[in-house]
Amino acid sequence: MDASQYKDYILSILFVKYISDKYKNQKDSPITIPKGGSFDDMIALKGKPEIGDGMNKIIAKLAEENVLKGIIDEADFDDPDKLGTGKEKIDKISNLISIFQHENLNFSKNRADGDDLLGDAYEYLMRNFATQSGKSKAQFYTPSEVSQIIAKIIGASNIKKKSGTVYDPTAGSGSLLLKVANETPNGITIYGQENDVATKAMAMMNMWIHNNVDADIRQGNTIADPLFKENSTLKTFDLVVSNPPFSSKAWSNGIDRTDDKFTRFDGFGIPPKKNGDFAFLLHVIKSIKSTGKGAIILPHGVLFRGNEEAEIRKNIINCKYIKGIIGLPPNLFYGTSIAASIIVLDKENTENRKGIFMIDARKGFVKDGNKNRLQAKDIHKIVDSFTNQLEIPKFSRLIPLSEIADEKNNYNLNIPRYIDSQEKEDIQDIEGHLKGGIPISDINDLEKYWKVYPTVRKLLFVPLRNGYVQLKVDKLEIKSIIFEGDEFKRHSETVKKAFESWKVRNLSLLEKMQVGSKPKEIIRIISQDLLEKFSKLELIEKYDVYQKLMTYWEETMQDDVYLISQNGWNVSLYSTKDKKDKVTGWNSELIRKNIVTELYLAKQKEALYKLQDELDNISQQMQSMDEDNQGEDDLFSEVRSDDKISKKDITKRIMEIKDDPEFADELKILSEYQDLAKKEKQLKSNIRSAEEKLDVDLLQKYKSLKESEVRKIVIYDKWLSSIYQSIDEELERISHNLAERIKELSERYETPLPNLINNAKELTEKVNQHLKEMGFKW
Repeated sequence: MDASQYKDYILSILFVKYISDKYKNQKDSPITIPKGGSFDDMIALKGKPEIGDGMNKIIAKLAEENVLKGIIDEADFDDPDKLGTGKEKIDKISNLISIFQHENLNFSKNRADGDDLLGDAYEYLMRNFATQSGKSKAQFYTPSEVSQIIAKIIGASNIKKKSGTVYDPTAGSGSLLLKVANETPNGITIYGQENDVATKAMAMMNMWIHNNVDADIRQGNTIADPLFKENSTLKTFDLVVSNPPFSSKAWSNGIDRTDDKFTRFDGFGIPPKKNGDFAFLLHVIKSIKSTGKGAIILPHGVLFRGNEEAEIRKNIINCKYIKGIIGLPPNLFYGTSIAASIIVLDKENTENRKGIFMIDARKGFVKDGNKNRLQAKDIHKIVDSFTNQLEIPKFSRLIPLSEIADEKNNYNLNIPRYIDSQEKEDIQDIEGHLKGGIPISDINDLEKYWKVYPTVRKLLFVPLRNGYVQLKVDKLEIKSIIFEGDEFKRHSETVKKAFESWKVRNLSLLEKMQVGSKPKEIIRIISQDLLEKFSKLELIEKYDVYQKLMTYWEETMQDDVYLISQNGWNVSLYSTKDKKDKVTGWNSELIRKNIVTELYLAKQKEALYKLQDELDNISQQMQSMDEDNQGEDDLFSEVRSDDKISKKDITKRIMEIKDDPEFADELKILSEYQDLAKKEKQLKSNIRSAEEKLDVDLLQKYKSLKESEVRKIVIYDKWLSSIYQSIDEELERISHNLAERIKELSERYETPLPNLINNAKELTEKVNQHLKEMGFKW
């Protein structure tokens, strides 16, 4: 099946499993689990011929009892076209139930004291379904990173009461609404409208799984028939967010564009018939309270397209509703590769608004499969600069309304008009190529390095003539001068001190983690503090350091912290198994074997390394003897089969020729090889014994570790060691870039054009002389 189809089956079972675990036998539950309508009833159907119809009936009972009809019953488990017939269908559905029956999938405690584990899992599924779905089927999901940005920049955290409201007129699967709700300290009342029936069902399941059972999500065409109204006007909300279909050509179906009864276009202009971007933008504006905030994701074209859209844009700007515009990278959204922007709206204090804050974030992303993805550092930088109105060269700037409205720009909001994000061109210097020498302007462009390494500049360059310098050391010495210099060491020490300061400040928080700790709160605190500690350092970028921590969190530390929040400081030993479910060994979920080995069994490990080195040495000797004897005079010819030497045949051959002087050379080689083979066999046996002994001792050590030891190993030898190493690598990368740039400039100008011409002339004369001596004439 296509992902857009099988997601209905997966999510239906996930939902039934979740509410069965969470609300079974619970008093005052918001959900009723009827008899014959639970996950246990699904388990009872496994292997039975009526499993398909039975699944439909279980889901129908649950839906009817809880007003979930049309929400959780989209998938037909008795559809032969999708699931087959007979045993094929029985096995397919039974196996699917078994996956969700796994003992580790117990959702009765899905929230780790505020951390929505199942909600995160649901969002993970949403993202992957969107990735795998076709172009037109992936619009139900807004990338989590974009949703996070919107939730923060519209000030959702300022909504202190549950009575606050948020609305999404193009709700999709509800991910954007939920990110806003998650940002509010005490929750918020959720409203949404979604045109697609199946997607609306996903949104409702998403709301329930995220414990927002009172969310009001309705199905219908928002532009033609908005369902949230107060009398004859649109209902307004504290916050409005939207990721509508880009440039919809069918937006005007069902309405008279020139007579919108909800007056959304009054005072602004009528959107073009074949492009709905401004229709959705004006609907969002109309739905925001007079003191409310909002944000909408639209393609870049809305910022500069002409004709009637230019007039609408001008009128919106003059109303001062636009607080900011954030240009996003291309290929970020599922279903389209075009770049989009976030238009941030704010109806409060418009009379005092003097400009529009623009951010050009188009270059901040990382490749993730066939899509681009914003990293944690990109999100933080965008939010920081917008929230604090920080003007950062080539990235962000407050654009005065007078500049936007002047004759040159004429209300065009295309971001490159106002923010030049282009990097300085690496210009080839003609005089440098003609006369030699590195242009001093190129060296001055490296000023950020010279602030930290001023002496290095003096050690590397000497004046050549006015405006030019030359390298006064060999190119191979550049790196050593940088990395072995006192200034590099001092800067490394400064970075280390910043890290140590961060470590000391956050050690207590890490050491006091226990069952019930909140992982998301922990990473929020320690990452924000890391940003602060590195904010004033030269050369090393604070957001790059922040990303190092966040990458380690995502790859390793996050799993550890969740384990601790569930099981405490327990090494969590488990058996490893092969594909046939046979136990093959053991491991620890919290502490890798190599860490405990290095700390407590280093001598045994070193002895094992020595044995392995001996084995490698002997194996190399045997291989060399084999290679040296291949060919016509192969002394192994009698014991070689299929290009391999048979150790068994060597013994037999030695017995045949040991008393015959004619085969003395062969006997000598075979005997040496046999001795090596015996040593190889013994070493392999010794290594196996040493590995088994090490594994036994290691397991015993794990079992004897005290909680205090586990805490120390995890925090110091695993987390802090890895984080500092990655930061140190970042510093080396920066300095390596300096060395490579200097080398590049040196090689570019080291041979002036006249020298190249003379060299070419000399080589031409030599070639001509050789040709003449060979008798060639031309």
